Amino acid sequence: MQMVKKTFIILLIIWAALLVFMPKQEIYYQLEKELAKNEIKINEKSIEEGWFSLTLNQVTVYAKGVKVATVEKIDFFTVLFYSKIELRSFLLDDSLRSVAPSATEQAVLSHSLLSPRSIAVDANGSFGTIGGKIDLSERKIHIDFTEPKEIEMIREQLKKDEKGWYYERSF
Repeated sequence: MQMVKKTFIILLIIWAALLVFMPKQEIYYQLEKELAKNEIKINEKSIEEGWFSLTLNQVTVYAKGVKVATVEKIDFFTVLFYSKIELRSFLLDDSLRSVAPSATEQAVLSHSLLSPRSIAVDANGSFGTIGGKIDLSERKIHIDFTEPKEIEMIREQLKKDEKGWYYERSF
């Protein structure tokens, strides 16, 4: 029994050390390099690193040199078996407001090792409240509009069933 207890404690210490000393900023910079290959650039005003998280403040997103969106704060959180990205105050640029809802108050993407092939999506904003998932194995996005508000501009891309409006697309 002592051997099992010692092994468990050693594994717990290794796990905690891995999380605390993980090079979070370097991983983020590698992500920026990968996005740059697709001509997507992210500019942030400041970066704050926590024990289990990385926070980007006042982020501006550019695609092919054109400003697409601004985000007040992006939080990356991980404990290895569970990861979460939270965006706060996501605003599309004025040039895109006629194509998609302009303001998202909060959006959360989460991934767990209990369901490694899917990413849960939850958000609320000027469009209402949504919930859904991204299925990585089937390469499919399904988002349900649970409390739709201003969806007129994207209604032609949505489908309706007995539960309400939803968006579905393969990638």
